[in-house]
Amino acid sequence: MPDLPETKRELSTVMPGNNAFKIEYTESVVRSDIPDLPASIRERIKKAINERLSVDPVSYGKPLRFSFKGCRRLRVGDYRVVYIIDFKSKTVIIASIGHRKIVYNKLIDRNRH
Repeated sequence: MPDLPETKRELSTVMPGNNAFKIEYTESVVRSDIPDLPASIRERIKKAINERLSVDPVSYGKPLRFSFKGCRRLRVGDYRVVYIIDFKSKTVIIASIGHRKIVYNKLIDRNRH
C-alpha cells in the first residue's frame, strides 16, 4: 500500500446516527488534484464520492493490485478516484483524483517525495 502524507483535510461531514463513512482528502488532493479538474467533472466526482463512497466504499470501488495493493479506485467516466478505507474509524481517505492516464503515475510520484 502506498504511503500517504500525514496531513489530511476533512471536507465532508457525516450526519450523526447514520452508518456512513467519513470522507477525508490528502493535502495534495486538495491543493492540486481538485483545482486541476474541469468544473463539470469536478461536480460529477464530488457527487460520486458523496453518494457512493460515503455509503459503501467496498462495493462501489474496485481493489487495485501490485504496488497499489490496499488501495481501491472509483471510476467516474475517464477519471479515477484512488482511495484507502480505514474500517476502524469508518473513514475513506482520498489519495488521488485525476484522468485515468495520469492518476496512478501521480500517486507514485507523490510517494517518492
